[in-house]
Amino acid sequence: MSEHTETPGSEQPLEDRVNNRSQKPTSKAFKDFMASQWAPAPEQAPEPDAVAPYAARRRRALSERFAGERLVVPAGPLKVRSNDTDYRFRPHSAFAHLTGLGLDHEPEAVLVLEPTDPGAGDDGGNHEATLYFHPLAGRDSEEFYANARNGEFWIGARPTLAELDARLGIRTSDLNALEVAITKDAGAVEFGGLRIRLVRDVDLNCDALVDTSRINTGVDLEISDGLDGELAEALSELRLVKDAWEIEQMRLSVAATVNGFHEVVKVLPRAIAHDRGERVVEGAFFARAREEGNDLGYDTIAAAGNNATVLHWIRNTGAVVPGDLLLLDAGVEADSLYTADVTRTLPISGQFSDIQRKIYQAVLDAADAAFAVAKPGNRFRDLHKAAVEVLARRLDEWGLLPVSLEEALSEEGQHHRRWMPHGTSHHLGLDVHDCAQAKRDLYLDGVLEEGMVFTIEPGLYFKAEDLSVPEEYRGIGVRIEDDVLITAHGCESLSAALPRSPEEVESWMRGIYAAEGE
Repeated sequence: MSEHTETPGSEQPLEDRVNNRSQKPTSKAFKDFMASQWAPAPEQAPEPDAVAPYAARRRRALSERFAGERLVVPAGPLKVRSNDTDYRFRPHSAFAHLTGLGLDHEPEAVLVLEPTDPGAGDDGGNHEATLYFHPLAGRDSEEFYANARNGEFWIGARPTLAELDARLGIRTSDLNALEVAITKDAGAVEFGGLRIRLVRDVDLNCDALVDTSRINTGVDLEISDGLDGELAEALSELRLVKDAWEIEQMRLSVAATVNGFHEVVKVLPRAIAHDRGERVVEGAFFARAREEGNDLGYDTIAAAGNNATVLHWIRNTGAVVPGDLLLLDAGVEADSLYTADVTRTLPISGQFSDIQRKIYQAVLDAADAAFAVAKPGNRFRDLHKAAVEVLARRLDEWGLLPVSLEEALSEEGQHHRRWMPHGTSHHLGLDVHDCAQAKRDLYLDGVLEEGMVFTIEPGLYFKAEDLSVPEEYRGIGVRIEDDVLITAHGCESLSAALPRSPEEVESWMRGIYAAEGE
């Protein structure tokens, strides 16, 4: 009888049925043979990762905010994609920021910052950090060949506790010790217990563990939710100003993104010939993202014709038609998980029509107006104000506003926002919309500082069904988006290698076609 044959009245557990196809042998002879004759693993300790000292400073900054409290930052678990296959793992951005781990390292890992006496922690801080994770199992263990999620035979080599300690400069411990590490001495502060703060909604097991501990020790759950929210807020605010290592990672992701845009122009002739040409565009960029980086930073918007007026068009099922525009909004995520976010609007035929050029130039002028105020001391909201004022004036000049320019620009008006409904900028980094949980007074109302990285991306979108504009405008969507670093005296466009003016775009496309024809 096979191991999966059920006798009458028996019932195989539902969670085990996913393994019915594996048919792995269970004989002792097989297990003994699988545990033998494997080359020893390398014993030399790896060099420290370049990010290690930067991540240590980030942990120290967080430690200063929450002295005397235990901080729990999960990486998150694997997510099932289709029955027993998983999506490629990406850790939560707060975990990646505080540890320096990118790529697909350590699902279910948890970083715990344990409070110490003031100044007695890591690097003179108030906490000692420990990384809890499931380490590499030996090749003499059954997990090596039998565990499809953790076994080296299935997923390749994984680090040992000692290896990650050496690479990251963080003490490590087996995940089996996590429950005690999180719950010991926890309880209501007023009764001498230790307060826990958790990054919630990342790992349901961690949520359940912390919540159960709180319930058992009389901690108010509603108050605790607010305290957890403050931790999430602080972790976002910690990323508002990038350090030198982060900025270098952003440069790498932007450079790979520029290469992806070159690949898209190369395949435009093939896209035109395909009934789903937007998918050809999407595929060309994705190939570059996987070759040079970890993945896409977000789903590519490859929007041709009227699809360019759909702000988050990611179906990419449309045709690429000569004479129309292609709005390509795409970004490569580096192995470190830092992503670019760049948009260019390209004439599919290689040359803008007069009306396309007029709209494109208005958007470019709006972007340049935002660039002019992107400097230390100005406020983040000033970028949007500068850009939309330019767009409103152009819409007024074209006779498209139903009211006066003054009324449209007033808080009670805003009629121009019909054709530019989104914001002009957002912070950029580990997340494409980075620092999203930061307080309003530090984000939207925040003062620009050296080291901040964000987008500048005005646009105009005239839908084919928009009867408020003349027919020649309809079906045209234009967005120009660059990634910007605030410097000591102004700003630097990290994406400056991609052409921006209509003349430069046309010349760039001609050059690529000429090179391809040689």
